[in-house]
Formats: sequence, C-alpha cells, structure tokens
Amino acid sequence: MAFTEPVLLKRISDDPSKRHTVWYDEYVATGGYAQLRRALEMSADDIIKIVMESGLRGRGGAGFSAGQKWSFIPKEKKGPHYLAVNADESEPGTFKDRYLMDYDPHGMLEGIAIAAKATQCDAAYIFIRGEYHKSAKILEKALAEAYEKGVFGQQGMFGSGYKLECYVHRGAGAYICGEETGLLEALEGKRGWPRNKPPFPAIAGAFGKPTVINNVETLQCIPFILERGPAWFKSMGTPSSPGPKLYGMSGHVNRPGVYENELGITLQQSIDMAGGMKGGKHKGTICGGISMGVLGPDQLDIKLDFDDVRFRGGCLGLGTAGMIVMNEHTDMVKALRNCVRFYAHESCGQCTPCREGSGWMKKILDRIVDGMGRAKDLEMLMELEKTMGIMPGTTICGLADGTAWATRTFINKYYEEFAAKCPEAIEATVPVKISRGRLNVLTPMGSNTR
Repeated sequence: MAFTEPVLLKRISDDPSKRHTVWYDEYVATGGYAQLRRALEMSADDIIKIVMESGLRGRGGAGFSAGQKWSFIPKEKKGPHYLAVNADESEPGTFKDRYLMDYDPHGMLEGIAIAAKATQCDAAYIFIRGEYHKSAKILEKALAEAYEKGVFGQQGMFGSGYKLECYVHRGAGAYICGEETGLLEALEGKRGWPRNKPPFPAIAGAFGKPTVINNVETLQCIPFILERGPAWFKSMGTPSSPGPKLYGMSGHVNRPGVYENELGITLQQSIDMAGGMKGGKHKGTICGGISMGVLGPDQLDIKLDFDDVRFRGGCLGLGTAGMIVMNEHTDMVKALRNCVRFYAHESCGQCTPCREGSGWMKKILDRIVDGMGRAKDLEMLMELEKTMGIMPGTTICGLADGTAWATRTFINKYYEEFAAKCPEAIEATVPVKISRGRLNVLTPMGSNTR
C-alpha cells in the first residue's frame, strides 16, 4: 500500500484559514489516547516488540531504530528512568516538529506516555528550542490539560498503577543542544557540551540514570503504529526506511511548508508537492538540514530515504528531511559560506578540530566570496573537511561532521563554480567524489554515480 491519506497530519487542516491547535477534547473525539489506554494493559516488552517490528527509524536525523533504542534501557530498575524529548529543532531548514507541536500537541504527548510506559520511565522532559515561544506556551497548555484529565501525575495514568511526570524545559538558543548528550547536559543545568560516549544515555543519561531520547516526529508515529500495526506501517516507504515522513519544504518552491508523504519519494516528487520550482530551474537541494550536504542538479531521481540519499546521493543522510531548494540563480559559494558561518558560530568550542577548523573554513570562504580567492584555498578547504569529518575520534559530536559534509558536497558538486573564484584552482586541486560513503579521488569532476 502506498501513501494515500495523511497520518501524522490527519488532524491538521490543509487550509491555513481553518488550521488550529487541536486541544484535548477534540483530540479524544478523533481517537486520541485510545492507544495509550491499550498500552497500559500491555507489557513493556510487547510494546517494544511492536515498535521494533514496524521498522520505525528516528525522525530526528540519525535514523536509528526506535524500538532497538528502547530495548537498550535496562529491564531491571535500580533507580529512576527518564525520557528526554528532543524538540530542540535548531537545524537550519527544519521546522516540521514545530508544526506538530503548534497544531497537534497531544499527539506527541500520547507518544511520550506510550514510550515512557515501554521503557519504565518515571519522568519525561520535553526539551524545546529556546526561540519556540509560541510552541512552548501551547505545550504548557496541552500538558496542563493532560494532567487534569489523568494522563500524567501521581494519581496514576488513567487510574492505573503507572505514574509519570512530564515537564517542558526550554533551551537557551544553542544549536549544540540538539545533540542528545549536549541536550542532557543542558537539561541538568550545565553548559551544553556534548559528552564522550560510552557510557551511552541508555545506561547513564539524564542525572546519571538510564534515559531514552526521541524526536517529536518519532513519538508522533507511536500511537498510529499501535493502532494499525507494524504491517500497515511497513506498507509505506521502502524496506529499509518504512512509514510516513514529514518534509519541510523551503527555498525556491512555490508553496513552502510542511508536507507528508511516505519515505522513498524522489527529490523531484518532493519539489512537486511544494508547487514546483520558483524563479528558475533546479540547481541543488540541501536535503535534510544543512549538516547533511547538498544534492546536485542531476540528482532529482534520488529517493528520499535513509539509504539512497547517502549511498547514491553522496550526502551524510536524509537527516530531518528539511529541504532547502535552490534555483539556477543561486550562488553556491555564498550558500556554502552561509552554512559554514553558522557552524563556526554554533560550535561549542570543546573540540579543537571543530572549533578551529570551522573558523578557518569561514575565513577562507569569506575571502573567496570577497573576490580574493587563492589557488590553494579549495585544497585547504578539502584538507580541513577531511580532518574534521573523516578521521574518526577527532571530535565528540557530529557538528564537525556536518561542517565537513556541507563543504565536501558543495565543492564536489559545484567545483567549477568554486574554482572560477580561485585563480589557477582548476589546475592546482583535485575534486573529491563520494561513493557509498567513502572518499575517492577523481580527475575530472564526476556526475551522479552509484
């Protein structure tokens, strides 16, 4: 079965004039919280088994199996367990989670309650981006409703013996806190510096206790999986990337916004969903937030799933499916400079390759944009990106990787445009091509190959 009707967006109107926040009574009238009541009668292992069988992969960027992540939480409780909801949606080009929180907050709250039951959590923390003032207020109101109706609190969930507290925790506007261990540090009131792993959060997470961390969209899928079953979920998408997916379309498209379809649609289909190109032909698309890299003009047939974007598209992955579409008039050198400038500003400074490398990259790209590019500049950029994103163990988190993949894919796919701004660069440097996640040196610039 292909994608035929809205799933995650079923309660959100396509008509902006009719779009509104779905509060508790309306949510329940459309079947809300029925699956939570069902989950309360199930064992934790049975819930995890259903989610694992569905093949649900995390919608926050990494695409890790949600059921497998839950299974890592120790079965034997020696203290409290926690659930941290990553609503720190700070990746440029990504705004799908805000859409869900603004218009269907109880969908996430039901997912939280089911996930917490499956992992024996005592408290859930919704870590929301500091700039999401409206969303935070909506969540606070929805959470108050859920407490009043018996979803959360010490009275027991819907009168059962299971008790769960839930809190909204507002961040302070740091991109790095979207990294799960940086989020945990900030949640504990510390500076948002990512942690070394191991230990992993499933063993020693928030306050040193077992913690599961899930994205908003991931949790929103859970009630539907329990309601309709793993086979229904796997009937959409691809074998390795099943289910529905939200695509945040922005940039040079006629109708920017959040759209729902199955995983595995092509890049061209995603652009068509948003009304087609605006202002010119397609030149490139940042496929999942800027940390994933860019898909080139000849890659409109790439499938937007967790595998094809990486192995055939030459990007880090699908990421959040926040698509920034660029037309033929876009200056790709300036586009990369904007990406790197963001990373240089948002680096937490803990790791030398990231702290120094992103700053050097920005200075080099500033010089190229200002018309003072040198023959060795592209060679230096490619050397820096290899140091930051290829050599394992040089940094604690993935911010340096994101900087490297953006740099690598932009220069690789638009090499002539960069070389034109660096005298003698065409003769002085050799572009780098990605194939199945590995680096291969090519001598002239190649096109999309598998």
